[in-house]
Amino acid sequence: MNTMSLALAITVVVFFGHIGDSEGGDLRKNFYKSACPLAEEIVQNITWKHVASNSALPAKFLRMHFHDCFVRGCDGSVLLDSTANNKAEKAAVPNQSLMGFDVIDEIKEKLEETCPGVVSCADIVALAARDSVSFQFRKSMWEVLTGRRDGRISRQSEALSNIPSPFFNFTSLKQSFASKSLTLQDLVVLSGGHTIGVGHCNFFSNRLYNFTGKGDQDPSLNPTYASQLKAQCKTLSDTTTTVAMDPGSFLSFDSHYYKALNKTRASSNPTRHS
Repeated sequence: MNTMSLALAITVVVFFGHIGDSEGGDLRKNFYKSACPLAEEIVQNITWKHVASNSALPAKFLRMHFHDCFVRGCDGSVLLDSTANNKAEKAAVPNQSLMGFDVIDEIKEKLEETCPGVVSCADIVALAARDSVSFQFRKSMWEVLTGRRDGRISRQSEALSNIPSPFFNFTSLKQSFASKSLTLQDLVVLSGGHTIGVGHCNFFSNRLYNFTGKGDQDPSLNPTYASQLKAQCKTLSDTTTTVAMDPGSFLSFDSHYYKALNKTRASSNPTRHS
């Protein structure tokens, strides 16, 4: 792991700790040491089992955790289903493409068998995000403080108003992060999370075909890269095709994303991956 990757991992944990205050309680090391000593081992074992057969999961869990934390803090509210009287966060457009809930359910089921009513779903999401990314290195790449309490409120409207839009410009992104007491440096480093995962064509194809509303291309894009993207994203209406966010390295958690940015080879702003 190079220095930039280490810095990214450190900032990830600082970020999630910073906005991650949940439903009461202080976060600390080994929160479950007495009540459920195998908790973190169980989360890691099940997460690694699934990542071993699905290399796309790290990006999905990292995104799930980010979307959870940006609404009411890291309280697991992104996991709650809608009811007859309430549209939950899951129903919001940014969350409709979230995946990995089945793995979270499997982890929760095993933990309930081992130590019923002890480990919060919020902590499971935080640990699964860390463990899925760490699988590449076969060791935990950052420490996750635990002790989160699960939130019981989940509103579609709050997800829509809090999660940064993939269409935000840089000014809007700075404002969104500042609203969570996050700095410009936090924004830049956290954007490195897009070193893994893919982007959907419809969230950036305007940069290829209609940047200013006149059928033009974003002049800041590397022309060769833009041609490559056009070969994959053939129309503005393509809602199914995906492309690598970090060309040539989208399954590896590293600093390659920043090198691509410096060459103007980025398909979208730093908010969208799956």
